[in-house]
Formats: sequence, structure tokens, C-alpha cells
Amino acid sequence: MKIWKSLLVVLIAYLIFITLYITIELTKPLKIQDDIEIYIPKGSSFSYIASVFKEKGIIKNELIFKITGRALGIEKRARAGYYLITKDMNLLEILAKLLEGKIIEYTLTVIEGDSIFEIGDKLSKINPDFGNQLLEISKDKDFLKTLNIDAPSLEGYLYPATYNIPKGMNLKDIITMMVKKFWNVYDETLFEKTKKMGWTVNKVITLASIIEKEAKLEEEKPLISAVYHNRLKIGMPLQADPTAIYGIKRFKEGVKKKDLLNKTPYNTYVIKGLPPGPIASPSLSSIKAALNPAKVPYLYFVAKGDGSHEFSSTYDKHVSAINEIRSNRIE
Repeated sequence: MKIWKSLLVVLIAYLIFITLYITIELTKPLKIQDDIEIYIPKGSSFSYIASVFKEKGIIKNELIFKITGRALGIEKRARAGYYLITKDMNLLEILAKLLEGKIIEYTLTVIEGDSIFEIGDKLSKINPDFGNQLLEISKDKDFLKTLNIDAPSLEGYLYPATYNIPKGMNLKDIITMMVKKFWNVYDETLFEKTKKMGWTVNKVITLASIIEKEAKLEEEKPLISAVYHNRLKIGMPLQADPTAIYGIKRFKEGVKKKDLLNKTPYNTYVIKGLPPGPIASPSLSSIKAALNPAKVPYLYFVAKGDGSHEFSSTYDKHVSAINEIRSNRIE
């Protein structure tokens, strides 16, 4: 009986020693000189993950790392990607990062009204090559077909939202994610309305993109939509200022009188009807406005200078509105 008690004491002492040893190994700081990025491929076993950390000199005791990692279930939950391991971390923090899948990610925020050029600039901050690549890929007909896009380019289909982009993600996968978001938003209800109007999705998004660039106030979007719908019905040029500079210069540079003469397929001062495709990424509210114009007779609108517009149904009233707004500014 005494022998069993002695063995039990020894066993308990051994377990306490092992526990303390593992705890110390897991919580002591790493002995690395600089921060290191570790790439974990998709489908990696935990043994492979441990070997990568061992090879990089991050872990000394591979056995403890494996035992703890497997006990935590990391093998089934580790996310593929790049992990930043800083020199102030310990093994327990590394295991926690793997368990939570905290890979290196970039934040890409596409705002309503961004064109493919602005989106390209933002993507270039993730990868310097992405901006030019986006412009090239955007018109790849085979690629557009895989995304179910029947339009001249990706313009208008990169939905405005905030995206988390894992480091190492290729451009086509990023684009696919953004377009997938677009098709999630353009739901069955919007499809049915599009069919009922006898329009295509591309026509709707094209008009929605113009509305997005013209409207400053949400409540005016259906009114601006009505102006363009009314003009289309009677064959009147849309004369939307933002279309005059699309592909020529950035929207933030503004539209000048000479820009209205730009001879491009998108300039609605020199072409009839809608442009061949969108000029920017519209929001859901602009898409809905394009599909649901207000029931008003307006054919004209002019900016008041405070974000709102004055709407008119005749040219004479439109001129009067312009003169009144100008006189108010002078006063």
C-alpha cells in the first residue's frame, strides 16, 4: 500500500513538473531577432505547420508545440495565409493566433461612386501591380463571362463595401469576391423589376451609376432617375456631366465646359441614350432609384450649391431656375 502511495506521489510530482515545464516553454518570449512572416498553405497538417516554425527558428521544442496545438484542435481550424510573428510573442500567443486564424489582411474600402480607376488606386496600395492589372483584366471578355457580367468591363460591378483582403490573394480572386457581393445585392426582386421594365442589368447599373454621381441627397435619387427616364422616352440627350469626363480624368477634378465636348462613347452630350456601360460603382439605393423613378414630369435639374437640386419640367423654367440660383449666389 505504501509503495502505491509512493508511486502516486511520484506520478503527481512528475505531472506537476511536466505541466510547469510545458507552461514555461509556452509562455517564455521567443528568441528571434526580427518579426517574421510565416505562410501556411491551404490544407496543411499541423505537423507541417510545426516543421515550418521549426525551420524558421521560431520554436525549439517541436514536440510541445505539436502536443499543445493538437490538443487545441488547430489542425482542423488553422486558416491558410500569412501570419505575422513578432519577436515579443510567445508560443502560446502563436498558437492562439493560429487557432483564431489571424492572418495578415488588408482592408479595401470601395465607396459609392468610386470608378474602376479609384478602385485601382486603392488596390495598388495592397500590391503595386494591381492597379494596372485591374484595368487590363476589367475588359477580358472570357473573365467577365465567368462572372456572369454582360457589359463592356467590370466597371459598376465591383460593389461598394469594405473587404478584408488576405495577403497573397490574387487579383482575380479579389475581383470575384467583389462581384459576388454585387450579385448577392442584385437579388431576385431587382431581377424581376428589371425584366418587367424590359431592361438589362447593364442598362440599370449604367443609369444607377450616373444617378450615383449626380445625386448628393438620397431623397433626390428617384427624382434624378425620373429626369433621365423621361429624357430616354422622348429621345432627348441625357447630358449627364459625369459621363463627359469618364475615362478622360478623375471625377474629383470636376467637369468644365470644355469637357462637355469630349468625344467618347460615354459622353452623353455627344451620344444618344445611355452609355455602353456604367461609369462608377452605384449603391443599392441608386440601383433601386434607377428601377423606380419618381412619377414626375421633370426633364431638367440644376444644382443649388447646397447639395440639393431645382427640378423643372420645361426649358424656360429650367433657365429661370438657373438665373435665380445665380442671382442668389451674387447676393
